[in-house]
Amino acid sequence: MNVGVFSVLGYLPLAKATAAIFAGIVEYEGLPLDPPARQARVRADIGIPFRPDAPPLGKTGSASAPFVRARKIGSGLGRALLRLVYYIYERRLGREVARRSKPRHIGIILDGNRRHGRSHGITEPREMYDLGAEKLDEVLAWCAELAIPAVTLWVFSTDNFRRPPAEISGIFAAVAAKLNRLARDPAIHERRVRVRAIGCLRLLPQPVLDAIAAAERATAGYDGMELNIALAYGGREEIADAVQALLNELTTKKMSLADAIQRITPEAIGRHLYTAGLPDPDLIIRTSGEVRLSGFLLWQSAHSEFYFTDVLWPAFRKIDFLRAIRSFQQRQRRFGG
Repeated sequence: MNVGVFSVLGYLPLAKATAAIFAGIVEYEGLPLDPPARQARVRADIGIPFRPDAPPLGKTGSASAPFVRARKIGSGLGRALLRLVYYIYERRLGREVARRSKPRHIGIILDGNRRHGRSHGITEPREMYDLGAEKLDEVLAWCAELAIPAVTLWVFSTDNFRRPPAEISGIFAAVAAKLNRLARDPAIHERRVRVRAIGCLRLLPQPVLDAIAAAERATAGYDGMELNIALAYGGREEIADAVQALLNELTTKKMSLADAIQRITPEAIGRHLYTAGLPDPDLIIRTSGEVRLSGFLLWQSAHSEFYFTDVLWPAFRKIDFLRAIRSFQQRQRRFGG
């Protein structure tokens, strides 16, 4: 047996051994370990007190050094430890999150498909976005476990139409294929997930519109969970569409301009948003390290909590999802009060 692994298993106190293994996981995935805030978060996750003068986790001279050496050798035992600690950590997070109130509506900005694909040697747009599309199944399962009733995923923005035609075609092909699978997916029907597309749908190609119609028709009567897929979506465009729809409604009532102006209220506009009838998102998650909304649910996010993660969308894991929920639960929401 490797001396480093033996020291972790036999001679280090259990808490330090857990810290060593967990630090190896974080370093293995290429995440930075040095910033004090991240060190504090990692140690808090596994119950190790944070001391500013402590050696950084995963660095030479720290408790995790033996595990890092073991991992570099690539032993089967090291890989088994990785899987074991992931499993333990995920279950701990899950229990912690389950005990507290959960968001009623989560919005997710799916970012990082291209970077993830290129990092794995994938250059074909369709293949890149197929990987991201498959992540949806896991996210829906995680939401179902926590009884989260509504999820809105931003898949394609109006700004994305500026991308190269080949990439746009690949994205739409992946989206259409996924929507067609959702219409037939036993898990969707078992969970009674209602699928809807929101956005400037008139801008989408016919195969995508046909796939949307199939998924919406197959799930129209369901009330277990609401899945909104934002396609050709822009927050400014949504607000403009809502105001136009409201004005069209008012003009049919043949009221004066002064009376119509008085009817333009936040509540009236809200009734014409793409997400009308749903609660505003309590939590918005963005993957890939970008720290901005880029126009996602501009109106509805007035009181949302935000969570930004460096993880690329196709690599988004259950522990990343649970961390986002935990972060939401740790915040005090005052809504201006």
